Amino acid sequence: MSAAGAGPAAPASDGTARVIILLACAAFFSSAALRVADALLPRLVLDFGVGLGEAAQIVTGFAVAYGLMQLVSGPLADRYGKTRMICLAVFGSTVAALASVLSPSFTWLVVARVAWGMAAAGVIPLAMAWIGDALPYEQRQATLARFLTGTLSGMIVGQFVGGLFAESTLGWRGAFTGFVVGNLVVGILLLRHLRQNAGTASPAPSADAQLGTLARFANVLRRPWARIVLLAVLCEGLFLLGPLAFLPTYLHDRFGVSILVAAAVTALNAVGGLVYAILARRIVQRLGERRMVSYGGALVGGAFAALWLMPDWWVGAPLAFIAGFGTYLLHNTLQTHATQMAPEWRGTAVSLFAFCLFVGQAIGVAVCGLVIERVGHTPPWITGALLVPVTGWLFAAALRRRQALG
Repeated sequence: MSAAGAGPAAPASDGTARVIILLACAAFFSSAALRVADALLPRLVLDFGVGLGEAAQIVTGFAVAYGLMQLVSGPLADRYGKTRMICLAVFGSTVAALASVLSPSFTWLVVARVAWGMAAAGVIPLAMAWIGDALPYEQRQATLARFLTGTLSGMIVGQFVGGLFAESTLGWRGAFTGFVVGNLVVGILLLRHLRQNAGTASPAPSADAQLGTLARFANVLRRPWARIVLLAVLCEGLFLLGPLAFLPTYLHDRFGVSILVAAAVTALNAVGGLVYAILARRIVQRLGERRMVSYGGALVGGAFAALWLMPDWWVGAPLAFIAGFGTYLLHNTLQTHATQMAPEWRGTAVSLFAFCLFVGQAIGVAVCGLVIERVGHTPPWITGALLVPVTGWLFAAALRRRQALG
């Protein structure tokens, strides 16, 4: 299947394939950096003598900086080149991680984590845009799914590493040191390979490189298909990721299981995503995009309804796995279209896609938190069970109309 505006492109060379592996490694450290601090919070409370809410600033500071920088990193990549900005993001993450390790006070640690979030924001969206430049549309979805293994593995390993070092004598400094080394090694290898492949995979900035940031966003938003993709991913953040963030709390509150057990159950959501990523090429060939988004939405909706009705906590484990598998049937299709909704401003478009996902998730989490506090867990699960399938079905219908128009 081809997309409008996707010009001819050769299959990926060995050099391009190596770069994609390195980009997945960079994505691993970027997503792990977001999750590693979660389990370190109790250790920070002890080490700095701060409250849990204050300690959480190292999580929220990173996340807010990460989300807001999506509006900056994409336009910069379109203006100065994706290769240059990806390398800058990885080396910036190295410096920020080192600053975190060396922080003499909690305030400096928060500042370093904010800087880290700003740097890490340029890794995953710009890597997706680079892949969009490097590969023809027909190869892109399966390749982006393989790239996702880095992101998903980072989420899982980041949480595990945080818990491991929280109880170690090395503490949070030891956990962050691993990111200094990892980002530095990946950055050096990326710099070498991206330079070797720059001419074929990541084109130079276009003639309109001097366009301002607002003009770039306006050019993307002017396109009807881009608006549909962005609205779909915003709904994904609202109705899927919002309720899912409270799965550990739900298991703990309803069944009385420990937070550790609840977190382990929730981690199976990412495992479901990994299984999808491994099987993605065959799934794309067998189902096609329309059935993928329809089935993905239905799987998530069914899993959410079952989570609301389940009789015991252990049933949540397979349901979390199913929800994860369904999530990436839907999300991988959306992100593939994000790489094609404005090819000449691909960095801006993909970063805007990531920003809409972040905003949807942030609003979804905030609203679900308020509703759960006042009413209980039922409304978020029911809302997700109904509206995630609707999102998938409506996007599938939009795809059908788009394909009918050629």
